[in-house]
Amino acid sequence: MQRIRPILIGALAAFALGQPGAAGAHPHGAAVHIRPMPARAYDPQHEARRAVRTGSAYRLRDIERRILPTMPGMQYLGPEYDDEAMAYRLKFIRDGRVTFVDVDARTGQVRGRSH
Repeated sequence: MQRIRPILIGALAAFALGQPGAAGAHPHGAAVHIRPMPARAYDPQHEARRAVRTGSAYRLRDIERRILPTMPGMQYLGPEYDDEAMAYRLKFIRDGRVTFVDVDARTGQVRGRSH
């Protein structure tokens, strides 16, 4: 054990100093490059949460609570969020016909409906 300790200490010191041949270095003396983590993938749900958290957008639940009762007989399929337009797009279907309701996330007002 006493013989291994100096070797271990030397290896750790060389690693900390970035010496060639140190633990973590390439076996042929080439430097090891650590690549940065890739940028976070675009996530519209994350963007919507951020906007709600900062107070610049209504919560989806509040928008749905207002809009769903105005769509009788239609099945609600779900939302999408466009962070550039700061708008929710709610998707409904009835008799095979799809209807989108676009709602301004900042004001909660309906921007338009499309079939």
